Amino acid sequence: MGKKMGIASERSLRSLVEKWFAPTSETPLRVTRLGRAQSHQGTCVHIELLLSTRPVGLFFFRHRDGSWCVFPPEAERLVMRVH
Repeated sequence: MGKKMGIASERSLRSLVEKWFAPTSETPLRVTRLGRAQSHQGTCVHIELLLSTRPVGLFFFRHRDGSWCVFPPEAERLVMRVH
């Protein structure tokens, strides 16, 4: 059996970009935007695949555990607790 990858490596930004875009030297990528999704939701990046007809892009969002996903992390909800 091959080497098993952990969840963190499966959700790295590089692995997701390779999964979604499968870039080659003929179809380069570029990061077009880097910033915060919302003040409490962490970092997001917009990456474009430069096709001959037009660029195609996706947003990638960094989650609290350090993984990257194509969907934003859930907003923290207020919780009421009894002490």
